[in-house]
Amino acid sequence: MNFIFISPNFPRTSSFFCDRLHRNGVNVLGIGEAPYDSLENGLKEALTEYYYVGSLKDYDEVYRAVAFFTFKYGRVDWLESMNEFWLELDARLRTDFNIAVGTRSDRIGPIKEKSLMKQVFLQEGIPTARQHIVSTPDAGRAFVREVGYPVIVKPDNGVGANDTWKLSNDAELDAFYERLPLVPYVMEEFIEGDICSYDAVLNSKGEPLFESMSVYAPVMDCVLNDLDIFYYTAPEPAPKLRELGRKTAKAFGVDRRFIHLEFFCLAKGRKGLGEKGDFVALEVNMRPAGGRDPDMMNYAHSVDVYKIYADMVTTDRRWVPAADKQFYCAYSARKNGHHYTHTHEEIMAAYGGSIVRIEEMPPIDWPQMGRYLYMARFETLPEVEAFFSYVVG
Repeated sequence: MNFIFISPNFPRTSSFFCDRLHRNGVNVLGIGEAPYDSLENGLKEALTEYYYVGSLKDYDEVYRAVAFFTFKYGRVDWLESMNEFWLELDARLRTDFNIAVGTRSDRIGPIKEKSLMKQVFLQEGIPTARQHIVSTPDAGRAFVREVGYPVIVKPDNGVGANDTWKLSNDAELDAFYERLPLVPYVMEEFIEGDICSYDAVLNSKGEPLFESMSVYAPVMDCVLNDLDIFYYTAPEPAPKLRELGRKTAKAFGVDRRFIHLEFFCLAKGRKGLGEKGDFVALEVNMRPAGGRDPDMMNYAHSVDVYKIYADMVTTDRRWVPAADKQFYCAYSARKNGHHYTHTHEEIMAAYGGSIVRIEEMPPIDWPQMGRYLYMARFETLPEVEAFFSYVVG
């Protein structure tokens, strides 16, 4: 089997997917803009061959790389990047090289553009916030009269919380229109509640071989207000989230993928959306969760999600058994310039027996993921909350 991996070095978890695919006998062919000598040794060992390109944004250059691999190794069975930024590139390459597995260009819109995504939610009866495609100030004011302040504005085709704002009054609304970016934007009603993800590895029938749930502090507020980062992966998905996650995956017709779907868990009942504790769709991401989330799933569920994915690719089955005992895996990260009550040494003295990872994140991740992370495993949610208070308090 020939598997082309776009950007196998970033995000860093991509190298673990490459490793497990290699161990399963897959011919892993990497294309990336990082020089070969800069790749970690484990990734080098997992790759059959690596093709360096000056920029993954240069489609002609990437096209030539895929053509070279096709000429040298034969038909390409699979092509993935595991990176939201390159999903459209993946789809275009699958289309041009007639790669059977994965989304092609004619179906990429609803999984990349939030306006088209919203249409799928509404058509399939999946609860979701009301949305307005940004056009004129008058149209924006009319939408605000309908849903009330605050509202969220974000790129129609964007990644994470980048270039996203919360508008709380007329002055902020007017200021947004004065600096309105050239790219298309959407405006949505504000939903109060935690963000919860439904993460799953789907087989060829779109059935989950693995499921997980993480609960996040509001990422947008953490970025815009420079707040500390803390969140956790739960031992099991909430039953309502599991049901809605499966329904959403089916609505988008995806299969043979590792997916990361985001929902609000309502902090209070909202007319037309549900009662307190119900889930409301935020957006879909047809790739694994970013940052160190896949590793958190491993610690929470005592499994190897990278192998689960590789086994799905090669056998369409799950061979990794479910663990007898599962945990909460907590992520708490510190940022530059913040004052903290406890030192690193005090954290290790208090929680050294529970901490499973300490790491400095890449600079590109500091705004959203913090700089210095502490990852720990616990049996109860109160223990998680106490850990958060100790690390970033």
